[in-house]
Amino acid sequence: MKKIIILKYGELSTKKENINFFIKNLKNNIEFILHDIDHETYYDKGRMFIIPSNNLEIITEKLTKVFGIHKIVIGYKLDTNDLEDIKKASIDILKDYEFKTFKVESRRNDKTYPLLSPEISKNIGAFILKNKENVKVDVHNPNIVLNIEIRKNETLIYFEEIKGLGGYPVSSLGKGLLMLSGGIDSPVAGYLCIKRGVKIEALYFESPPHTSVEARNKVINLASKLAIYNLDIKLHVVNITDLQEAILKNIPHDYLITILRRMMYRIATKIAHKNKCHILINGESIGQVASQTLTSMKAINEVSDLPVIRPVACYDKSEIISLAQEIDTFKTSILPYEDCCTIFVPKHPVINPIKEKCEEYEKLIDYESYIKNAIINEKIIKISINEDQKNKYEDIL
Repeated sequence: MKKIIILKYGELSTKKENINFFIKNLKNNIEFILHDIDHETYYDKGRMFIIPSNNLEIITEKLTKVFGIHKIVIGYKLDTNDLEDIKKASIDILKDYEFKTFKVESRRNDKTYPLLSPEISKNIGAFILKNKENVKVDVHNPNIVLNIEIRKNETLIYFEEIKGLGGYPVSSLGKGLLMLSGGIDSPVAGYLCIKRGVKIEALYFESPPHTSVEARNKVINLASKLAIYNLDIKLHVVNITDLQEAILKNIPHDYLITILRRMMYRIATKIAHKNKCHILINGESIGQVASQTLTSMKAINEVSDLPVIRPVACYDKSEIISLAQEIDTFKTSILPYEDCCTIFVPKHPVINPIKEKCEEYEKLIDYESYIKNAIINEKIIKISINEDQKNKYEDIL
């Protein structure tokens, strides 16, 4: 009898013709995070199985950070489907557990097996009642549900389940560029896109000396936390000091944020195309600040030819904070280091910008030249969750 980890797919199981594509992506992601742990992985369309040689708890903890897994089940594998062997194994497994009520649920993957599922459950249940004192069957609300899965020449026995993250395996649905500001919202937006199978790269705008090295380190830390789910991450750091100072000097103050955001979107779009990202992602939430009214979003969106995904657009702040705490980005996000969008906020920013005015004001600066120089001088930081694959970035700090 071997310890085994059984992974249930959940949402992946709704896929039909292309289910193998998603499962292979999931397996590749699992092999990536378990590259330094001795184990065996195999799968079919209904389950994925991991047989660990050791480090069961470490493997299980790592799997709780992998998208595409609905349930993680710790169980036992018997290299037989003989009913008497299953009975003895069931008692052996249950001997260390205290319970008053139980239920046996059986499933036959091997339809040639001579007993039907209810008959298997009845036989094993009767054996447990005979060999375990002071217990009884409760089919409605048992303390323990013992699952028996009969397969070809083998049997799985399990009852411990750990909730997985669900969603789709990372990279199964393409790549997107996350505009990572360092605030609370954008890391949460990135996490939610990763959950839907989108592999993300991140883009951070800095404006030294107006923004600090600490602000950049804060964003690197946030990117590292997202890399846990993304497997690794490429962070693009773009200096927009000259562009931002030109905007501050030449643009009417009520339009400062709108014009700055339009420039950021232009830069993000070019970097996204260069890196084969299909979408832009940000943490904008409807109505949260002046640049996040519907008319502001429309005026800003117009400069990009890419879809802009706003995963937290309809979340309120408390919901975003709750998720940020869950994924361990909140404490980093609230560190008191300002980003580009907060250092020169006007007292009365326009909340309903007009497209024609945006275009008129933008003619006051040579923004294409500023954008070109900013992209040419971008710095890239690569972060991996695997120690032996991490890139050093201290030289650019």
